[in-house]
Amino acid sequence: MQRKSGLLKAMAVALSLALPTVLAVSAADARIGGGSSSGSRGTRTFSAPPPTSTAPGSASQFNRTLTQPGQPGGLNTAAAPARGGLFGGRAGGLLGGLAAGFLGAGLFGMLFGGGLFSGLGGFASIIGLILQVLLVVFLVRMAMAWWQRRNQPAYASGPAPTPADGQSSFRSGLSGLGGGFGGFGGGSNTPPLQVLPADYEAFERLLGEIQSAWSSEDVGRLRLLSTPEMASYFERDLEQNQARGVVNKVTGVKLLQGDLAESWRENGADYATVAMRFTLVDKTTERASGRVVEGSDQPQEVTEIWTFLRHPGADWQLSAIQQVS
Repeated sequence: MQRKSGLLKAMAVALSLALPTVLAVSAADARIGGGSSSGSRGTRTFSAPPPTSTAPGSASQFNRTLTQPGQPGGLNTAAAPARGGLFGGRAGGLLGGLAAGFLGAGLFGMLFGGGLFSGLGGFASIIGLILQVLLVVFLVRMAMAWWQRRNQPAYASGPAPTPADGQSSFRSGLSGLGGGFGGFGGGSNTPPLQVLPADYEAFERLLGEIQSAWSSEDVGRLRLLSTPEMASYFERDLEQNQARGVVNKVTGVKLLQGDLAESWRENGADYATVAMRFTLVDKTTERASGRVVEGSDQPQEVTEIWTFLRHPGADWQLSAIQQVS
């Protein structure tokens, strides 16, 4: 019994130490962006982009972003990214502290024989802890969603502008777009941004070039193709892959269909949010042996929403990636 008690106590201590990491990092795909939603969309960061035929579902909220709820979005400066995820930000810090307090109290009770909440014992207490962790995560996510809605800035709305002359002539004319991008973003009191055929070609080119730079672990190239904020996330993810002794390769990227969700000008910069459906081969291998540990050689189809940012006189850069729910 003493050995069993000692083992359970050791497991409880290990779980308490690993818990912040477990809650902050969710299981996701290995491809660039980790299958999560990262980046910023200026003042529209916490405003969901309109659905399109390519992505009729809703865009996931950002797991990692520099923009804080209730504050105007920045232009993706080189500042270090704020802690994102479940317990990031001001509200997340408060809720995370409450959750940690509840869990810490339960672990304390286990270590001193009182059970997680004085009603469980032995191995059942570990199961009870896991169930309560899941419950706390669920409640905190609901509270965070409420907080973000409460602090979401209101935007002036107006009639959606109509496409410019000639728009329909190149919607289906761009090779590889399977129906192409089309339309303009509405819902703003600023003049709409006209997206030209050259812009669509840049978006398609960036889709492939960013995936290639990621596969080559070319941080310098990623910094040129994406905003400082996004580049910092990519660099952090690559460092984690190196620590795990693995490398993620994304090949065979082919755009199947794309739609423009919205486009606008803000603080002298241009923004364009597009939904893209594409195929790729996503494979993670061990650095030392080359053994495949995740993914396969079989192509898979992915739909994501990418936001691009362009400063005056500069090229388009990736500003955000959002998953579609």
